[in-house]
Amino acid sequence: MKSVADMTVAVNKNSRPFVSLLGFVFAACVLSVAQAPPQVHLDADGLAPRSIEELTGTTIARHYALAWRDLAGALDSNSAKGLGEEFVGFAKDRLTKRIAQQSQSGLHVHIVDHGHQLKAVFYSTDGASMQLFDQAQLEIQTFDGSKLIDTQNASHDYMVLMTPGADRWYVRDLEEVSAKP
Repeated sequence: MKSVADMTVAVNKNSRPFVSLLGFVFAACVLSVAQAPPQVHLDADGLAPRSIEELTGTTIARHYALAWRDLAGALDSNSAKGLGEEFVGFAKDRLTKRIAQQSQSGLHVHIVDHGHQLKAVFYSTDGASMQLFDQAQLEIQTFDGSKLIDTQNASHDYMVLMTPGADRWYVRDLEEVSAKP
């Protein structure tokens, strides 16, 4: 007859592959949640001079969410490679410069993104550009190495210029503004 201690050791030895698999699945779930794009709600009511098609609106919201996911990852890792394909032009140049500056100072920023309320304010007649106003709910944590030095949990307002490409909409300009237009 085996003792409880012997059975516990036998269970532990036999369950190691399962525990390892469980740990891997848990880590994968945590990683996928960390990389999930934020919620973006687009309001295009009353858009002028051109109205927006439903598919275009869905595509814009999806690519804008991906842009913010990439932005958060790039700022957290201090790597402009993390910006992905969603940013081009002025937006990519500014963000690349900001990442280089924060990396030189030994800081990094972690963004907990609580969502975005996008309001389309202009859509060109030829469909070549769209201007949006974003009211983002962000928790911005600033770290010096691994030490948290500041946390801000507030609404941030941005003016956004997006332009279409072959298979996506790109963030061409992203500027924080102090007041709603």
